[in-house]
Amino acid sequence: MSGFLKLLFRNRLAAMGALVLMIILALILIAPLLPLQDPDVTATADRFKRPFADGHLLGTDHLGRDLLSRLLWGTRLSLAVGIAAALIAAAIGSAIGITAGYFGGRTDNIIMRGVDMLMAFPYILLALAIVAALGPGLMNALIAVAAVNVPFFARNIRGVTVGLAGREFIDAARLAGKGHMRIILTELLPNVLPVIIIAMSTTVGWMILETAGLSFLGLGSQPPQADLGSMLGEARSALISHPHTSIVPGIMIFLIVMSINLLGDGVRDALDPRLRSGALSRPRATTLVERTGDIPARTDDLLAIQDLHTEFHVGSRIYRAVGGVSLAVKPGECLGVIGESGSGKSVTALSVMGLVASPPGVITGGAVRFQGEDLIGAPYETLRRKRGDRVAYIFQDPLSTLHPLYTVGQQLAEAIQSHHKTSNTEARAHAIQLLSDVRIPNAAARADNYPHELSGGMRQRVGIAMALANEPDVIIADEPTTALDVTVQAQILSLLDDLRRDRGLAIIFITHDFGVVAQLCDRVAVMYAGRIVEEGQTQAVLDAPAHPYTRRLIACVPELGGGRRELAAIPGLPPLVDDLPPGCAFAPRCDKAQATCRTGEIALAGTAPRAVRCLYPEVTV
Repeated sequence: MSGFLKLLFRNRLAAMGALVLMIILALILIAPLLPLQDPDVTATADRFKRPFADGHLLGTDHLGRDLLSRLLWGTRLSLAVGIAAALIAAAIGSAIGITAGYFGGRTDNIIMRGVDMLMAFPYILLALAIVAALGPGLMNALIAVAAVNVPFFARNIRGVTVGLAGREFIDAARLAGKGHMRIILTELLPNVLPVIIIAMSTTVGWMILETAGLSFLGLGSQPPQADLGSMLGEARSALISHPHTSIVPGIMIFLIVMSINLLGDGVRDALDPRLRSGALSRPRATTLVERTGDIPARTDDLLAIQDLHTEFHVGSRIYRAVGGVSLAVKPGECLGVIGESGSGKSVTALSVMGLVASPPGVITGGAVRFQGEDLIGAPYETLRRKRGDRVAYIFQDPLSTLHPLYTVGQQLAEAIQSHHKTSNTEARAHAIQLLSDVRIPNAAARADNYPHELSGGMRQRVGIAMALANEPDVIIADEPTTALDVTVQAQILSLLDDLRRDRGLAIIFITHDFGVVAQLCDRVAVMYAGRIVEEGQTQAVLDAPAHPYTRRLIACVPELGGGRRELAAIPGLPPLVDDLPPGCAFAPRCDKAQATCRTGEIALAGTAPRAVRCLYPEVTV
């Protein structure tokens, strides 16, 4: 609950709406305890008294009734009716939507066609028709407002339910022998409930307005009972001569509806799981830079990552995802970066072109130099020109990075045209050539396919083609073969190797697989807890790993045809990067660790190009 409130009140407008609404609720709840006049007692001698008149803080109406008293009691009634209407509409509409979405087929068609018929009528006219049929009265107005909002809830909840009804956990519940009602109550409803709460929080304000509108027309609250709508209706004849009688209830309606809507937006954001991580604000176009200390000098490398520090600031916690990484590649060279999940490989790669989401990501030190130019803190336009042009990325899951509504040919053409002035015809021809270069058969026809029409291997080839679209100097490949079968993986690796040799590309290849490193990479850097623990020529590292972590990683790789051997595993888990242990981060999992390993800073030592961060390495480097 505290986490929800913290997220809610990070939205300042939602916090302001909550504050205003709490003040209003406090006033109407203590109304019976306040020394107020009877809201229904008339005194014609006191008609139309101005605000701040003796005994009448907000003045009186056309019958001499105290406006403050009627305002508080009327607000109490309007809020009660609006919230009750929202609860009724949400309960009935959600039940209809869940039933239609869960059962589907003919049941869904019959129910939703009935809902469509209701939605075909303008909602205010439908409400008027219901009240006309039932007769004027506040209870009938409540029924009308709830009824016209049932289709809204039914449609929204049905859409969410359809997406959940085919999920594996629903199938598992059926296989476990659960009945329909039990599945709906225990499996579907808990998953749909946040959506129902969000829908209620964003519509209750409109229901209060609709109820006030019916009362304004004389179809809701009946004299002498007061609500905000009836107060406005009674005051309309004196709007010019005595405007305060209309302004007072009008301001209250505005404050209630505005505060509920602002609070509803905040509740929607706080309950949305996609917005819980990081901040609720829109991410910056480039990663936030707050560098301290000296900036490393330039080098002759094509791309040089120098003492890079990248952190995630989440509340009071600081996650040091990258803690002083230095890597470099030259033209035509392939550098493999390997390590367990959470070791900082992807964050290092994303930091190169300022793609780490901010908030919460912050680059706090070091430099990234491309052809000598420092990219850390560079203007957005500088980074935008280089992204996808001089430095390209191949991401792990191309289905999540390719746009589902555009063909792959259109997306390749866009990647070209965003950096170079090219006609549509030339861009399409180039796109087809790129598809052919990455060995996609029948490239001209495949250019008109959407991403979902291609296999995983084909989509990955499209991702490689997009990375090659502008003939970059550096490609950063973030585990591009992880989700592929062995045959397709071998083809992708062979393709990247051929392209590297033909075009002189520099490749930074992020992977978990030492087999991939052995096949493709010239050098390898092993990462652990955000730092490089070993670096060297690939064959040298594979033949004689120096760091105990590297040795344990290699031991985890299964061997074919080597006879029986125990499949090794590294005990324990990687450390949390917001609470790294002193000394060597691998010491708690290392079978060679000694007391000296757990104190002080351990430097990356050795003679280039072989280096190891260990006091007691397996071999001398």
